[in-house]
Amino acid sequence: MHPLLHAFLSQSGDAAPSGGSPLSGIVLFAGMIAIFYFVLWRPQAKERKKVQQFIGALKRGDEVVTQGGIVGTVTLVDDRTVTIDVGGGTKMRVLKSYVVGPWKQGEPQQPAKAEAKK
Repeated sequence: MHPLLHAFLSQSGDAAPSGGSPLSGIVLFAGMIAIFYFVLWRPQAKERKKVQQFIGALKRGDEVVTQGGIVGTVTLVDDRTVTIDVGGGTKMRVLKSYVVGPWKQGEPQQPAKAEAKK
């Protein structure tokens, strides 16, 4: 069993003093905070910063996707809104904060086994 997990599970709920150092509890708590920071908060902050940079650089002709899954081409950029052409002459005005990022239309990948059988 991992030493940190063992230390965490060996903590008892009674008020009797344990043989461990109070410093070990602080180290365990600091370790959990460090894990939370590097696994959850930091990657989300990087992604949020990248999306904000993309939204700040929006220009006419960019293909974007919204949070609702609508894909379109930017035709007009205002302070808080973006007008996108979704096809067929239909234009929608959406808030910039609802633009998730650029639309990257990828090619469908063929399974490697299908090519090997030919």
